[in-house]
Amino acid sequence: MSSDTELQDEKARERLIDLAAEFYDQFAGGQIPEMELPTRTKSNIEYDEDSHVWVYGDRTSTRSANSVRGARKLLKAIYTIDFLAQQLDEGRSSTLRELYYLSESWDSKEAGFNDQDESNQLVEDLEIVSEVTREDFHMRPEESGATLMGPLRIREQTRRGEREIHCQEDVGEGGYQIPNNPDTIEFLDHDIEFVLCVETGGMRDRLVENGFDEDHGAMVVHLKGQPARATRRITKRLHDELDLPVVVFTDGDPWSYRIYGSVAYGSIKSAHLSEYLATPEAKFVGIQPQDIVDYDLPTDPLSDSDINALESELEDPRFQTEYWTEQINLQLDIGKKAEQQALASRGLDFVTDTYLPERLGEMGIL
Repeated sequence: MSSDTELQDEKARERLIDLAAEFYDQFAGGQIPEMELPTRTKSNIEYDEDSHVWVYGDRTSTRSANSVRGARKLLKAIYTIDFLAQQLDEGRSSTLRELYYLSESWDSKEAGFNDQDESNQLVEDLEIVSEVTREDFHMRPEESGATLMGPLRIREQTRRGEREIHCQEDVGEGGYQIPNNPDTIEFLDHDIEFVLCVETGGMRDRLVENGFDEDHGAMVVHLKGQPARATRRITKRLHDELDLPVVVFTDGDPWSYRIYGSVAYGSIKSAHLSEYLATPEAKFVGIQPQDIVDYDLPTDPLSDSDINALESELEDPRFQTEYWTEQINLQLDIGKKAEQQALASRGLDFVTDTYLPERLGEMGIL
């Protein structure tokens, strides 16, 4: 393990111990132990006009031991802090799912979690109050499987030491799998011109098979649907540290537009990490409603839930631009949606030879 990683682990462990010490100090001072957090409701999430990301508002709530329910929550927090600190001390890691099951073996039944949502939320609470990410606690989600394919050489930290990998030459057709904590990756050198985030595995495979990454210096990031935190983090690092433009390529429906929104502006669920995960400069390449019209793509009709989602997006601060207002209203007018793979109706090479070069040219990327 490198010295930088050791220092990061020690910092995370100290923050956790400091939290536990605060509870002890409150006890010693004759106070009822409590923990203050931002109120984690949709009404307390704000779109920051300066940073262009979702952030928590000013409202807070208090977890206090002055009630049985509050005391149980703090008890669970103490047991979780103890587990995470020990995990860091031993240089081990675990998944969010494992934490839920592990709590069943704790010596206090009251400290066990009722379900995984409860344990997930507590880990997020600890992130907020400690200002340390769960990745630095060595907590992993279940495998996301998201990958990179492009002209980038990296150095990554593994349990067997450091290794260098080229994300085209040293990987198979599946690409380089993004680790749980992308901050353990060091960018060495690259020939990337832009980052292309792709929603579906089928489109990602089409781009790689057609050599789009090699022909255009593209770093193809497979979002695998709604992107995991690690995927959004490495995308932000590629933009910020290598000064690369980022474009997002999804299906043409309201749920996919929200995938773009989570890459660019962050999500409500992880508002406390928006500045760490979101890339506000990311642009949307398609599928646009205008593409459905221009290319006469095969479509499906909009469902009632699609229509409701589109109307909601017209009120969403993330989509309050002339471009999005025009595109969403057009989609509501035509009543249709289309998948990325619908471009194959014009041939398997159409997306790489025509559609993306034309769209990226219009956007000034190519």
